[in-house]
Amino acid sequence: MKANSIHYHTLSANGINIFYREAGPTEAPTLLLLHGYPTSSHMFRSLIPILADRYHLIAPDLPGFGYSEAPSRTVFTYTFDNLAKTMQSFIDKLNLKRFAIYVFDYGAPTGYRLALANPEKITGIISQNGNAYEEGLGSDWGPIQKYWKEDTLENRDALRGFVTLEGTKFQYFSGVSDPSLIAPESYTLDQYFLDRPESDEIQLDLLRDYKNNVALYPSFQEYFRTYQPKLLAVWGNKDPFFLPPGAEAYKRDIPDASVKFYDTGHFALETHVNEIGADILAFLDSLPQ
Repeated sequence: MKANSIHYHTLSANGINIFYREAGPTEAPTLLLLHGYPTSSHMFRSLIPILADRYHLIAPDLPGFGYSEAPSRTVFTYTFDNLAKTMQSFIDKLNLKRFAIYVFDYGAPTGYRLALANPEKITGIISQNGNAYEEGLGSDWGPIQKYWKEDTLENRDALRGFVTLEGTKFQYFSGVSDPSLIAPESYTLDQYFLDRPESDEIQLDLLRDYKNNVALYPSFQEYFRTYQPKLLAVWGNKDPFFLPPGAEAYKRDIPDASVKFYDTGHFALETHVNEIGADILAFLDSLPQ
């Protein structure tokens, strides 16, 4: 595989057709990139060329996101356990034995489930606004936390703004000092997929299930303490959803963790991909293989 080419594939994992991007020499150390809400592997479009000369990159779209299959809620229950189960099948199908993970937003609870199940496979962790600590949850989680406490139709309907174009653009633009850096195809593509039939209900199911990620935070933290994975946190410091204390908290369990902040919001790669890419390259170069 040519290092400067990005290839686009689909494979069946857990009975679901999963789309993924692949780049870099296949014999090089592997980095698995796991996106978050409301995006897809498209969020890595500018990062992949920075890393692909030296690393083998695999970036899947989670079930229900991007170009991956979105099975009906009648045949697939949208929980983070099931997202992780599908990604476990994905890495098994690709026969990935050793790899680092890049986790962002929803990719964090998905990727950390993989780490819990496959500690021997994980060479390192890059967390870009990928939370694992309660102090990282911002006040914008308030309506979602209310839904967790009272699973009512009223509280579910109150969250429908999250799946609108206004809600999507808020995630991209909040905390960004120079809005002209945000490529319009980013939030436009995300919204295209969010506007598909049943997609809103899928996303509301995942918002409801997110409480089970918070319940797993102690298990994630125990994994960090036990295995001491090398970890780099690269964090947009004006993210309204995942606050800087969530990044700093990694040092509590992994004292040697490196934490770097960038003056931007949730989608830090949209505005700071060159800076973050350089920091990731330095980190990857330091990992045991």
